[in-house]
Amino acid sequence: MRRASNWNQPCPNKNCMRYGQINQGNIISISTYITKSGKRHIFRCNTCNEAFSETRDTAFFDLKTEEEKVIMALKMILVKVDITGIAFVLGVKEDTILFWLDRAYKKANEINQALLKELPVTRVELDEMWSFVRRKTNNGEEEDPVYSENGSSEAEESDEGQQWTWISFAPEYRLILGIIVGPRTSKTALSLIALTASIVMGIPCYFSDGFSCYYNALLACYYQIRVFPRTGKPGRPKDPVKEPHPDLVYAQVVKEKKKGRLVGISHRIRCGAERLANLGFNIGTSFLERLNLTIRQSLAPFGRKTLGFSKKKENLEKQTIFFQAFYNFARPHMSLREKISDSDERFQKKWRPKTPAMAAGISEHVWEFRELLTYKYVTES
Repeated sequence: MRRASNWNQPCPNKNCMRYGQINQGNIISISTYITKSGKRHIFRCNTCNEAFSETRDTAFFDLKTEEEKVIMALKMILVKVDITGIAFVLGVKEDTILFWLDRAYKKANEINQALLKELPVTRVELDEMWSFVRRKTNNGEEEDPVYSENGSSEAEESDEGQQWTWISFAPEYRLILGIIVGPRTSKTALSLIALTASIVMGIPCYFSDGFSCYYNALLACYYQIRVFPRTGKPGRPKDPVKEPHPDLVYAQVVKEKKKGRLVGISHRIRCGAERLANLGFNIGTSFLERLNLTIRQSLAPFGRKTLGFSKKKENLEKQTIFFQAFYNFARPHMSLREKISDSDERFQKKWRPKTPAMAAGISEHVWEFRELLTYKYVTES
């Protein structure tokens, strides 16, 4: 029997002392079986004596459909084909496509939680994208709902109707840090900032549009308590005050529109003006706005005047999270490519493709699409 160094399989038993470790000599192949996608192995961990399939903890586990068909369906989701169209082309039910999407979503979530952490990000752009679930509101017009000054919507929160996809983006790596689907409220803004803060190291500079909720959300995550000393004078001392952290930088790009047309742009620095001047960053969200276009061209529910909208909020969220993992790890970005040759020879490779994950230092290669679906948690030995 061949040893673990040849199989590259970690033990999936969380109670095993070798859990998540590879090349430790504890995994052996004990049998094989035939599937529609070819021969598969069954392994056993000699440490805990647990047997497991080669496809355990992957999106293909216990599926009777051939892997290529599942991969084709998931790829079609990422090129703006709606669920109904995929089901028609592949000859399967829509519920089957959604089941495969759920598998891919869970694996993408696992990848994000394992690899997107402690990133040395210096600036973060924030924005929201409009879409809808099941039905439109505002009499079918694609208009922003009315919001109060604190960002709360006058309409009741619901899993149907208008929905917003909140995105935090690191432009220096072209990396999507976090995605949340929810209403355009201060609560969702706080969730996005908290998610982003758990991923990045230190306190980066934040930039957004003129939406007012981000400032309070940033203040809730990055703050210090200012305590006033006693003066010795009669009366109660001043209560402690919550202030922005000295390293926090937040600036807004405020767009002025009249009758739906852009007539002016201004910048508003809410905090950290001195540090922003020292860093020399330009205020803007143009990189994230370009990403918004990429998403609208990649996922059917975000298309303008589309009939491929999601019927459930969770399905919209699953598509966006899966797209995030694909965009970060398996989709080379043109602006990140590295030049490897200055030769004028016609057929010589001149550029090395690079993904956002490679630029951020959390991956060493462009992931194959299958890797997104077969990723397994591996710990350091």
